[in-house]
Amino acid sequence: MGFRMGIVGLPNVGKSTLFNALTRTAAAQAANFPFCTIEPNVGEVAVPDARLERLAAIAQSKQVIPTRMTFVDIAGLVKGASKGEGLGNQFLANIRETDAIAHVLRCFEDGDVTHVEGRVNPVEDAEVIETELMIADMESIEKRLQGLSRKVRGGDKEAVQQERLLNAALAALEDGKPARTVDVTEDDARAWTGLQLLTTKPILYVCNVDEGSAADGNAHSAAVAEMAARQGAAHVVISAQIEEEIAQLSDAEAAEFLSEMGLEEPGLDRLIRAGYELLALETYFTVGPKEARAWTIRRGTSAPRAAGVIHGDFEKGFIRAETIAYDDFVSLGGEQAAKEAGKMRAEGKGYVVRDGDVLHFLFNT
Repeated sequence: MGFRMGIVGLPNVGKSTLFNALTRTAAAQAANFPFCTIEPNVGEVAVPDARLERLAAIAQSKQVIPTRMTFVDIAGLVKGASKGEGLGNQFLANIRETDAIAHVLRCFEDGDVTHVEGRVNPVEDAEVIETELMIADMESIEKRLQGLSRKVRGGDKEAVQQERLLNAALAALEDGKPARTVDVTEDDARAWTGLQLLTTKPILYVCNVDEGSAADGNAHSAAVAEMAARQGAAHVVISAQIEEEIAQLSDAEAAEFLSEMGLEEPGLDRLIRAGYELLALETYFTVGPKEARAWTIRRGTSAPRAAGVIHGDFEKGFIRAETIAYDDFVSLGGEQAAKEAGKMRAEGKGYVVRDGDVLHFLFNT
């Protein structure tokens, strides 16, 4: 189960620098001019989770395989992108293919780095991007409503549902609100997701600050925090420049560098965790002598669906899940000890997997 987060923002806010640090590669060209990213760069990054290493040590696993998140570095949007300005609609299409948006905002002053609008105001930058996405959604909805009209007149139930949801989204957009503000019932959730509207995607505001503000932020990031709170959105403060420097260091050197900067952990770890929380993701583990592995699921996933993340046959032939809570596995010293202590449970199809569960699936072939 792959999860994709698009990195968006105006040109020269630090998107590609952040992407390079995230993926620890130089795949994205970071240059001081607009549109240096022509095609979306895609990279996968391991999700940091100290629990996995602990489980592997207890089980003496030969291999440790973390779960991963995909980041897509999308070229800089500008005002008028929905009308084809800059590099236009191709980037809007790239955003549509992601599960969530990491909106990088410039929260640093630097006369040597050009700002496309000639000033530094992250809140206004956020509004520019949001407006372009809203305009693109409105245009998309109007075209789709026209295309649905014949099916709706013919009584097609799916078309009727889509028309109702599209009209609800359009009403919100025309009121100056993103489509994510629409209340959607559980019965409509799947169809709503299928609409793939840009402004339904959850947003994480990434405040890219100067090195001196990495620990506590600054006035610009504080303004973004207030904006995010009003919207019920998430935000994280990070210095892309620091993260890029850390990415070139060994683990020991990185730890020393962070300590000197007054930071407890890399900002990227916070960013990835925030992305996990934004997407309502959880992790379960499979642990044995061959490998200890982390698997990503959405919060509220049933045991059979969680098994299907490993292989479709596991879900189809699901019998039960032998389950040990992470704390029990660690405190008792492994699977056998947990089993002897009565801490291994046999869970059926109705079980909702919990974050940190150590699972072994039994299934029919």
